[in-house]
Amino acid sequence: MSPRATTRRLQALAAAAITVAALVAVAPTAEAAHPGAPCTTPQLKTGWYGDNRARLQQLIDRYGRCTPYRPARTRPVAVFDWDNTVVKNDVGDATMFWLLRNSRIRQPAHGDWSTTSRFLSPAAADALTDACGALARPGTPLPTATPAGAGCADEIHAVYGTAATRTGAAAFTGWDRRTMEPGYAWLAQLMHGWTAREIRGFAAAARTENLAAPIGATQQVGTGRATGWVRYYDQQRDLIDSLRKAGFDVWISSASPQPVVEVWAESVGIDAGHVIGIRNTTTRGGAYTSHLQGCGSVADGADTMINYIDGKRCWINKEVFGVRGPAAEKIQPAARRQVFAAGDSDTDISFLRDATALRLVVNRNKNELMCRAYDNSDGKWIVNPMFIEPKKQRTSPYPCSTTGYVDHDGTAGPVRRGDSTVIPDQTDTVH
Repeated sequence: MSPRATTRRLQALAAAAITVAALVAVAPTAEAAHPGAPCTTPQLKTGWYGDNRARLQQLIDRYGRCTPYRPARTRPVAVFDWDNTVVKNDVGDATMFWLLRNSRIRQPAHGDWSTTSRFLSPAAADALTDACGALARPGTPLPTATPAGAGCADEIHAVYGTAATRTGAAAFTGWDRRTMEPGYAWLAQLMHGWTAREIRGFAAAARTENLAAPIGATQQVGTGRATGWVRYYDQQRDLIDSLRKAGFDVWISSASPQPVVEVWAESVGIDAGHVIGIRNTTTRGGAYTSHLQGCGSVADGADTMINYIDGKRCWINKEVFGVRGPAAEKIQPAARRQVFAAGDSDTDISFLRDATALRLVVNRNKNELMCRAYDNSDGKWIVNPMFIEPKKQRTSPYPCSTTGYVDHDGTAGPVRRGDSTVIPDQTDTVH
């Protein structure tokens, strides 16, 4: 390690120590918060890596309702990603597989698959037409649960799951890598023709099946197999519950469809009004279209921004803090940002960096995220292994200094700190 890197590492450790000491120093007693009226601060359960439980408890003690230093009428904001952060596996995937296994995806308008995504490649549109075009009239469900529709199910599954056709052609082209993931968006867009209430019903059925299935289970989708189980992380459920009891304003920000996340979040006490998922535009009758609601400078129907990297920042600023127009895409003053954030992927980078007090990372070996978390230049990052089936230690360093960052056009480059200095390659130490 270079002298400069060693200095930065020592500075980060010192910053973390100062942060912990400061939080401990100001942690109030129950009686100090409300003299004569006892106030009890929730205590987190065990099951965390290293001193993560202590760091999280200090956050609750410092910002919770019992602190005498909290301004009146101010509720600190905490924001969680959902898939693989609060649950193990992906509820969007679980819903997609349920839709295919139950013939709930409709033939697109005029049989034209390019209407389902502005980023769908001609090769993918042609492959989907070949596999699905003769199976149903436009606007009616495709029989993907039947032997006759298995090829159609396989093609949709391939495009969604691998971003390629079954013959290997790229399925999507031309998107901004910092505001959009076209495969994630495509799931929401394929829900066209259904209402939010109907989709919540589909998601609830998928939830029941995936929670009942044993860990490691798979399910048949078309002629192939796919992951068939999901579990809530007990530690995250407890953390969310403790934050809520302590008076935090807790939100979910997810790149899965809005009604799907609403169904799953209800079981951790988060109501639909505190869920930010991918949101479709609707017809006057309430049916979903294949277009998406916009944020910031992106208009409804432009379909170029979802809750993805910088898009998550925009949607949080818009929905949580009431920032409207292009300003929602910008980093806000500290008083208009979340104090805590939790995520597991590069898709969560921007809203994690915006958190002012503490940032929890669930380690899934994602390059940019782990570069920033391990660099920990301000002492506010904590890393935890996955709570179920944790990833093994990465055998080579994260390529922070060379290719850890992916730019808007897909170009790879070094990961830089806020002061533009390059983060050196990082070793995977929490696994």
